[in-house]
Amino acid sequence: MSVDSASRVAGRGEPGGGGTPGDGGACRCGQCPHGAREGHRQALSAFVALREDFAAGRGVPAGLAHSAGAARQWVSDELTLSAKALAERRAAEGVTWAPAVSRRTAAAVWAAVLALLLAQALTALGTGWTAGRTATLTAAAVLALGVTATAWRHRQHAGIIAPLIGEDRRLSTSRTVAAAWVLAVLYAVLTLAVQLAAAHGPEGRRRLLPGLGLLPAGGLLAMLAIACAVAVLAYGMTAGRVRSGRVQKVPADRPRAADLLADDAGRGSFTDAQYVLVNAAVLAFALVRLAADPARLPALPWVLVLLAGLSGVTYLAGKAVTGGRPVILSIVRSRELGDLAAPIRTGDDIEIRGTGFVPPGAGTPDRLARTIVRIGAVHVPVPLVPIPGGFANPTDGVLTVPVPVDVEPGPVDVRVITAAGAETRPYRIEVQD
Repeated sequence: MSVDSASRVAGRGEPGGGGTPGDGGACRCGQCPHGAREGHRQALSAFVALREDFAAGRGVPAGLAHSAGAARQWVSDELTLSAKALAERRAAEGVTWAPAVSRRTAAAVWAAVLALLLAQALTALGTGWTAGRTATLTAAAVLALGVTATAWRHRQHAGIIAPLIGEDRRLSTSRTVAAAWVLAVLYAVLTLAVQLAAAHGPEGRRRLLPGLGLLPAGGLLAMLAIACAVAVLAYGMTAGRVRSGRVQKVPADRPRAADLLADDAGRGSFTDAQYVLVNAAVLAFALVRLAADPARLPALPWVLVLLAGLSGVTYLAGKAVTGGRPVILSIVRSRELGDLAAPIRTGDDIEIRGTGFVPPGAGTPDRLARTIVRIGAVHVPVPLVPIPGGFANPTDGVLTVPVPVDVEPGPVDVRVITAAGAETRPYRIEVQD
């Protein structure tokens, strides 16, 4: 299977993006969400088929079979071209995803308001309708209107979740938690504001004003302050570490709900998960207190505030210690079975051992192909070496590259440049004639 056939399967050779007789007429125009998803699915299938063929030793031209290095470079180039087609389709899917998720999240907000209305109606069967129920529904509707306006304003950037998306196009855990507390406090304040507006006479308003007292609501305000402070500190800490090269950040294709509980590579993160779960539990407690007594801001026990504060400190500590620069630990000549021991010469393969060569989130083929090794003044792309189900090269701890003939004999500095743009410190090797 050649790269041309893979491109045709991926839809690159079809300007109109229409279906082919072999795919059942499925739309792959890239202009609608369904077409973008189908185009990405087809491109992914084409790439996987190409990679598996090369991993099994099929598809390499006979003229290159005599040279392992030439065959490996040709395979890497073919896979890189197909990976670029896959990345284009993935980007098209991300563009169509944003308006669609904006509409869905706005609909979910109003569905929540409807669910609140039904819950209030069902619980009022025995006790009757009260002013508190009217206030909670009115506050929810006003808040939903504001959220809907925000979603419309940012409809091309994922709607209401646009302020929660970080510069790396992932959902920010700290921003999401802070936004949840902001909405909860706004909802509680709006509920009291509606009751104050509907109160009969000065005496009725006087009875409601103590519900806004500083001492009873101190815990709620402290929770809001903690969540906002953690969000600001987490942003500043991450941005500073990225600029200084102490952490590698690779943009995601699009935000996902799993980002709230996982790291950049999609693995579960303890610090993120505990921060979300602790704040969700305290937030649920606050909403239950508000539902029980909508005439006052919910009073939170200070032990829950302390628990949330400790959770925030743990989250920030995790941000401070994760990540790091790529590091070269050693470089050796790559020796095939049967080869004699020898120094490194031009044309030889070298094996670079270290850590951090593949940053979290850079495991996609197009980003793996962006890994570069600088040997002296020569920039050498790290070849993609396919194996069933993945790649043997590059990996996070080992890179294998050839020493180009343009490298001058003598002491040479070697550096690795990752897909995130981070560069290792130089590691000196001796290249012989």
